[in-house]
Amino acid sequence: MKRKALITGIMGQDGAYLAKFLLSKKYKVYGSYRRNSNYENNRLRKLGIENKIELIDLEINEFASVNYVINKIKPDEIYNLAAMSFVASSFEQPLYTIHTNFFALLNILEVMKNSKKKISLYQASTSEMFGNETQKSIDENTNFDPASPYGVSKVGSHYLVKLYRKAYNLHCCSGILFNHESPLRGEEFVTKKIVKQLSEILNNKRKIMYLGNIYAKRDWGFAPDYVEAMWKMLQLKKKDDFVIGTGICYTIKDFVNLTCKYLKLNTKWVGKGINEKCINLKNNKTIIKISKKFYRPLDVNHLKSNPAKAKKQLNWKANTNLKTLIKKMCDDQNLFISLK
Repeated sequence: MKRKALITGIMGQDGAYLAKFLLSKKYKVYGSYRRNSNYENNRLRKLGIENKIELIDLEINEFASVNYVINKIKPDEIYNLAAMSFVASSFEQPLYTIHTNFFALLNILEVMKNSKKKISLYQASTSEMFGNETQKSIDENTNFDPASPYGVSKVGSHYLVKLYRKAYNLHCCSGILFNHESPLRGEEFVTKKIVKQLSEILNNKRKIMYLGNIYAKRDWGFAPDYVEAMWKMLQLKKKDDFVIGTGICYTIKDFVNLTCKYLKLNTKWVGKGINEKCINLKNNKTIIKISKKFYRPLDVNHLKSNPAKAKKQLNWKANTNLKTLIKKMCDDQNLFISLK
């Protein structure tokens, strides 16, 4: 019989790529959506798997709903990817963020604890849990120091998984994923914003783009590489938590420059601080300005992974470098523009 997997948050970037990966492994895949949401399955459609997934109405914040769905499906594996995952919005919606990211997981763990069926759970943790921890290369033993309500909610969830694994011998683990992007990335995230808006500037559909802290450093990988790591974690007999990343970090300004280079935009940065801007040398027009609007109340300045444990125990490594990732995102964006 086919193994069964339930993916919460299947409409997101990771959920869609994970669904495609699991289908390639011959799983029966169920994906959840909230009953009050006007869900869009554009990502599933784009990957050509829209009709291969069984979508389930699930309100993850309600125990009765979670209990009913899990006991009805009886999945072998659950991938909890549903979350309020946009860091900037978590400052504006802290209560919703904590409730969605923490209590929904608690519902799942309680159902698993009471279930007669052995279920393995993957919990989506995040590098944002480390905040401004000063350790230059972050591994599984690095201290947490979250710098946003989102980060706080994920730290709590991370410890819930550890507690239920130790106290009740549940088969659950957390993947501490560093930033990972793709053509399916939401437009609210800075990488997609950069690719989309620079492509629009290139095609004379936009004049200027505004960014916040361009000196924040991140460890960026390619989402399809990372969903394979999620699956590999659940195949271990003894469940454990893993840092997943490339081990290399770049500033947002680096990401902009590499994108400009691929798009053949000849640019130059001038000025300092809030007055720094990027000039298109072809026409001497400003195409990027810095705006305080896009600064977080408390920013995370440096996040770099040490994925040595994943390489050794999961036989996993990131296979896509940043230049290739940017190429994939730009090609997809410009194809979209040309079809409009």
